Amino acid sequence: MKYILVTGGVISGIGKGIIASSVGTLLKSCGLHVTAIKIDPYINIDAGTFSPYEHGEVFVLDDGGEVDLDLGNYERFLDIRLTRDNNLTTGKIYQSVINKERRGDYLGKTVQVVPHITDAIQEWVMNQAKVPVDGDGVEPQVCVIELGGTVGDIESMPFIEAFRQFQFKVKRENFCNIHVSLVPQPNTTGEQKTKPTQNSVRELRGLGLSPDLIMCRCATPLETAVKEKISMFCHVEPTQVICVHDVSSVYRVPLLLEDQGVVSYFCHRLNLPVEMRPRKMLSKWKEMAERSDRLLQHVSIALVGKYTKLSDSYTSVIKALEHSALAISHKLEVKYIDSADLEQVTLQEEPVKYHEAWQKLCSSDGVLVPGGFGVRGTEGKMLAINWARKQNKPFLGVCLGMQLAVCEFARNVLVLNTIVGTLQVIDMPEHNPGQMGGTMRLGLRRTIFKTKNSVLRKLYGDVDHVDERHRHRFEVNPELKRHFEEKGLQFVGQDVEGERMEIIQLEEHCYFIGVQYHPEFTSRPIKPSPPYFGLLLASAGKLQSYLAKGCRLSPR
Repeated sequence: MKYILVTGGVISGIGKGIIASSVGTLLKSCGLHVTAIKIDPYINIDAGTFSPYEHGEVFVLDDGGEVDLDLGNYERFLDIRLTRDNNLTTGKIYQSVINKERRGDYLGKTVQVVPHITDAIQEWVMNQAKVPVDGDGVEPQVCVIELGGTVGDIESMPFIEAFRQFQFKVKRENFCNIHVSLVPQPNTTGEQKTKPTQNSVRELRGLGLSPDLIMCRCATPLETAVKEKISMFCHVEPTQVICVHDVSSVYRVPLLLEDQGVVSYFCHRLNLPVEMRPRKMLSKWKEMAERSDRLLQHVSIALVGKYTKLSDSYTSVIKALEHSALAISHKLEVKYIDSADLEQVTLQEEPVKYHEAWQKLCSSDGVLVPGGFGVRGTEGKMLAINWARKQNKPFLGVCLGMQLAVCEFARNVLVLNTIVGTLQVIDMPEHNPGQMGGTMRLGLRRTIFKTKNSVLRKLYGDVDHVDERHRHRFEVNPELKRHFEEKGLQFVGQDVEGERMEIIQLEEHCYFIGVQYHPEFTSRPIKPSPPYFGLLLASAGKLQSYLAKGCRLSPR
């Protein structure tokens, strides 16, 4: 097993996740089996109880693991299926060590950070690296490990120490370290500064890890003199200083690394069993990157949510929209609308904000209401859904978005009285109300199509059922199903037992779909998610011709 550790310096959120994914993609394109592990030094057991403003969206895996959004990047780039144990946190490590101590595994010993915590980290990484992720049951050959946060943080110290020991345990030819650092370019001088990188590498070396590759994040390509300066002060060859400047799309990052000889460096440094042949998988990335730069037609989607100040809150949703837009050869424009801005309260308090929000909504080609939690902003979301329904605008509601579409329909079409109206969406019986973490309906669940002619069934390829990932605490009240269907809101997909409403479709509408699951988590660049694909097709006015052609796109 070969291990590649990716650390970061200077600032967090520097792009370690994309770089780790890109390195994995390059090695996978050489025919190797690659897995990935993300380490988060926070004490939470998992990401399930975070606000999206903390670390971005919470990504959900097949096994119901609520994890960091970087695991979503790994799955999309490498087209693999990970498990909850691929996300390691300080909380999980301490919990496992404390459980062992209570069982008496360390009887007579003082349990300490070194060696007990550091040994537990190494053991976890070695065990998890062997778990097959490709669906073919083959044990991976390379494990890319991303260490979250910044070198020098107090909370990441046990992990750095664990990998300092680990490099000797697995031998030098099986372990290498990529350090991602920032090369800022102040506007005042326009000069690329190397001091933050020098300090960051010095700190890492002081902790016992020497970087094999230094990847420099910068706005513009690194100048040769700057590269040589980093090489001299950071104890590496100039060829080991890799420039990762800002590019037009993330699809270009693997190509950027490939052009600078990263694959040949790994082959030589880790003795990888790779023939240097032209790689088919990378040509797909090249074609995608070039196509995304060449697109001329535009399609705009209004994303009506409550976490719109940070685009990372909806990473998978944005990616799913991008994959679908690329598939229909349109350039995507996402209009972020804070749902609270659409409400009457805003009209009284901040009328300019109110009118700007409605102007954005009314000028978009389609409307998307993604998942969310809490009451704030729900009225605004329902106003947006009401507008999309009445104006015959393409609409997709995901999770909470689907539940609110049901509430809006009940309120304005069925005119249910408030007593029944409050029961349209109910708490699910099996959940523990006393504990918040990990108590939702999570992970891969099956949805059965109840009708033969629904739009979504056709978009999925006319299958009987689909398996998609869920993350919800509430559900649509099944007792009210008949009332909705009489008025044209069809529940076309239900769970295996027929108790949970999974997919809604409004009759006599160009595209009004709600799904209880989160289809964005399984969207891939070359294989977009059908509900999002349908939204983009409808927004670009191509859905009917696509369905008429037997779900085939016109040749590009």
